[in-house]
Amino acid sequence: MLKITDIEIKKKISSQNPWWITSAIFQDYKEMKPRAYLPLFYDLFANTTINRAVVLMGPRRAGKTVMIFHAIQRLLEEKKAEARDIIYLSIDSPNYTGLGLERLVELAIGDKLNRGLSGVFVFFDEIQYLKDWEAHLKTLVDSYPTVKFIASGSAAAALKLKSNESGAGRFTEFLLPPLLFYEFLFLQKKMMVLWRNYKIEALNRDFINYLNYGGFPEAIFSQKIQENPSRFIQSDIIDKVLLRDLPSLYGITDVQELYRLFTYLAFNTAQIVSMDGLSQNTGVKKPTLKRYIEFLEAAFLIKRLYRIDQAGKRYKREANFKVYLTNPSMYAAMFGSVDEKSEAIGALVETAVHSQLILWDKELCYANWKDREVDFVILHNGKPHDCIEVKWSDRPVGNHGEIKGALEFSGELGLSPIVSTYSVESETVSNGRIIIKFYPTSFLSAAFGQLCLEDKHAKKGLRLQDLIMSQFVKDTLT
Repeated sequence: MLKITDIEIKKKISSQNPWWITSAIFQDYKEMKPRAYLPLFYDLFANTTINRAVVLMGPRRAGKTVMIFHAIQRLLEEKKAEARDIIYLSIDSPNYTGLGLERLVELAIGDKLNRGLSGVFVFFDEIQYLKDWEAHLKTLVDSYPTVKFIASGSAAAALKLKSNESGAGRFTEFLLPPLLFYEFLFLQKKMMVLWRNYKIEALNRDFINYLNYGGFPEAIFSQKIQENPSRFIQSDIIDKVLLRDLPSLYGITDVQELYRLFTYLAFNTAQIVSMDGLSQNTGVKKPTLKRYIEFLEAAFLIKRLYRIDQAGKRYKREANFKVYLTNPSMYAAMFGSVDEKSEAIGALVETAVHSQLILWDKELCYANWKDREVDFVILHNGKPHDCIEVKWSDRPVGNHGEIKGALEFSGELGLSPIVSTYSVESETVSNGRIIIKFYPTSFLSAAFGQLCLEDKHAKKGLRLQDLIMSQFVKDTLT
């Protein structure tokens, strides 16, 4: 039997690292516009004083590999390391089958192992293809404290990481979500200078395009994908996770049951659901249902929001929760594209706003009591800090009866609600004391997205209204 030799493995490694000779990444990647998340990712792993591996997680086709190459190019340009000390290894290569991470590093670095490894960066792409990768990576972090290890993985790797404590204290996770609306505009070089001068009609058209195909970088620049997003988004992103990643990782035998549940949840994005109702409507038993929902959430397909009451308190028995797709373009891929008058537009607009609020992910919930509801409540130190009501209409500006929940909630807790509209920006006072700030939904979505890409720590504890007004009346999209 023939065996892949070390010489052949080294040749493959060299072919994946063109900067060893040219001092530059592959031209195709170099010509692509970086995701706006690049500076945050780069700053995290370029800090070599902390002995932790950085694990880049995100859904399929979110641009993890491209961002790794852009990060490598920046390392080269800033001369953070010698070209030969930057190593990229794509774990899904057949040449590496059966090899552990440490052996790969040994083959890539060669005799430098005997001379010290200070200033070396090692990138492992698609790490989920290696069995027990997290144990291998932990060993490397412990064995080579002066080397910075960076790994990327999609759903299977994320699920493994969440179910195993072996990397505790050794890994720092970085989530690369589907495209934010801000990035959708940014990647297309759309300008929004002093946003009030931006024609809201044009911004709304961009927003509708974002709902239909804007979640993933490839779709922005491909007319074929835009014409048939289901072929790309459903088959390459959704189906591979549901039909391959999750079943292989957890031994799920009834994949149709899992698919049926996800289809139901996707169709009901932005709706309040209950475990009893889900079980009745999908035929999935509740113990299995709970596991499936956890899998779908960890695989970046859905997100749950838990509810609070009108006083801002968590319910002791959480029978209901809200469910969202992590990006609205998944709905369009599964059930057809939408326009401004589609029946599903309200739910998808709310889903889109939710997907921009990743900065406040762990502090985000919704309020629901009696017949009242508030779409989003942001907590700070466990207490309601901001509330947001999403409308794809200008009617609430003149008819506050359409936002009773937000007004009652705000009045009870001394908040100033933000209400999204179709096209109107204004400020008004209700009941003589509640200041309501109205913003067009498309602008608000871009604003939230950019806030997520600013200094995260500086934003904690600041009111959204203050952030938006100080940041975006003078900011630009370039």
